[in-house]
Amino acid sequence: MKRFILKKLIAWKNSPYRKPLILKGVRQVGKTWILKEFGRNYYKNIAYFNFDENEEYKQFFETTKDVNRILQNLMFASGQKIVPENTLIIFDEIQDCPKVINSLKYFCENAPQYHIACAGSLLGIALAKPSSFPVGKVNFMQIDPMTFSEFLIANGDENLAAYLENTNTIEPIPDAFFNPLYEKLKMYYVTGGMPESVLMWTNARDVSAMQEALSNIINAYERDFAKHPNISEVPKISMIWKSIPSQLAKENKKFIYKVVKEGARAREYEDALQWLIDARLVHKVYRSNAPGLPIAAYDDLSAFKIYLVDVGLLRRLAHLAPTAFGEGNRLFTEFKGALSENFVLQSLLTQFEVAPRYWTQNNPPYEVDFLIQRENDIFPVEVKAETNISAKILKKFKELFPDKVKLRIRFSLDNLKLDGDVLNIPLFMADYTDRLIGLALNKQ
Repeated sequence: MKRFILKKLIAWKNSPYRKPLILKGVRQVGKTWILKEFGRNYYKNIAYFNFDENEEYKQFFETTKDVNRILQNLMFASGQKIVPENTLIIFDEIQDCPKVINSLKYFCENAPQYHIACAGSLLGIALAKPSSFPVGKVNFMQIDPMTFSEFLIANGDENLAAYLENTNTIEPIPDAFFNPLYEKLKMYYVTGGMPESVLMWTNARDVSAMQEALSNIINAYERDFAKHPNISEVPKISMIWKSIPSQLAKENKKFIYKVVKEGARAREYEDALQWLIDARLVHKVYRSNAPGLPIAAYDDLSAFKIYLVDVGLLRRLAHLAPTAFGEGNRLFTEFKGALSENFVLQSLLTQFEVAPRYWTQNNPPYEVDFLIQRENDIFPVEVKAETNISAKILKKFKELFPDKVKLRIRFSLDNLKLDGDVLNIPLFMADYTDRLIGLALNKQ
């Protein structure tokens, strides 16, 4: 498998401002694999320490802040060799190790010659706690589920991935590429981007093994709910998690607490929802009142939508069978196009610094699926799971905010084209949204 984050890891290694690295990402998204792969290919040696498998290693960080003594103890205990600059030191499963996390400050200040990369399944939770943390002394990196482009490479479709990578004009995609990309995207909706699920499909074409892989990942996440420090929150986390397909199946996908449980109130479930957000198992998209800058200044904090970390996990959690793959556009249109929205959001989150928002108007009812901030511009985004669609909502948005809209973006199953100021992007090109916007703006 090829993961594009490797380029960022190489840049981190070569940076003169390199600090200890914290790699964040959900369980089974490939954190340990990519760090070991990075170490094997770009260092002479790897020193790997797993604080879940070897809890006794934590003691070395509790008795001293001297990093040379810590490393000496780790080498003696594990039999591994550490040479400054030639060794990638990996601290794994550090989410329950506040002393290890805090030690990164001293590695940064007193031993910058060591290359240290850390990972952990629930690091988002650990870092959200008000404990001693090395602010400004670490580099952060986020690893997300495999993108559609990464899926294509894993599936042996390097030619299709290369075609997308080298598209640098806004013109229709030839059928020889469009049709297979459309079919491969349906398969991606089925497998999602979790590496184990992708592996079960790309290596063995085993649908049942792929289904089981996704079920096992979901079960592992649900077991993690019990790690919330307040045991009374665990059932609430579980209920919110299981309600997500129902939330997204509504015409208006705004998160409603009463869908979680009849009579539920926000204040009773806010902490449980925040746990899922901190764990990055779900993405929270706020409603925006207007397309102004900065986009966060116009958030309506009382209204938001919730999406899952991965489109394949959403399909599995919703119990939508893989046989939908062979039923025309069903995967794209099922439960109000929620899989397509989830997929597009995943792609946008990896490309833009600011998280997307959405916009609605009540009377008459209009909803723009996403607003994205690119540099100092706001772009309305509509996600459609059909072909030959109108741009009624995007048209209304421009009428309301004529001076704010340079370009309107629509994802659909139609071909790539620029129609006035409406850029239609085929869903399978979502990974290249940022570049396509740039090309469209230069063409206007």
